[in-house]
Amino acid sequence: MKNYYRLMLGQKSIFADQCFKGNFVGVDFGIVEDLTSSLPDAWREFNKKFIPVYLNGHPDKTKIAAGLACGNLWVVAKGIKIGDIVICPDGSGTYRVGEITSDYLYASNTDLPHRRSVTWYTQTIDRAVMSDELRHSTGSIGTVCNISGYQAEIEKLIGGAPVPVIISKELGPDRTR
Repeated sequence: MKNYYRLMLGQKSIFADQCFKGNFVGVDFGIVEDLTSSLPDAWREFNKKFIPVYLNGHPDKTKIAAGLACGNLWVVAKGIKIGDIVICPDGSGTYRVGEITSDYLYASNTDLPHRRSVTWYTQTIDRAVMSDELRHSTGSIGTVCNISGYQAEIEKLIGGAPVPVIISKELGPDRTR
């Protein structure tokens, strides 16, 4: 089963263009090590090991912030599967759509060292044409969020078909309009 994720490519999409040109998505979180042999199937196990690492590099952060950062890192590195779809804002109200094509890769000495290869589609999604629900979900704070519940809408938007707008008119007491 294919899943769908909204993924931020740096704060305010600062690294989006780099990712689009380089055919990858990635995150940082200040953990400077190759995680290839440190990605268990369970995110809780990953967090147990890496929350202390994160806090060591970010002593001003809380354990909750560390848990969120490590959880997001695990999702990008391991939780998202090959064939899953990511939509990433470009910083100007448009989302690029891509399919994950590799397992985790580590690119040392880069802005986003924890990476996955992506094949970017030619179709984009304008934020203005999203339903209110999808727009709110893609606007959530955090680096990555699962938006698989909007698969049908995303597939229509990728295919260029308009999303149907449902208008409800309540009936009066006599069951007429």
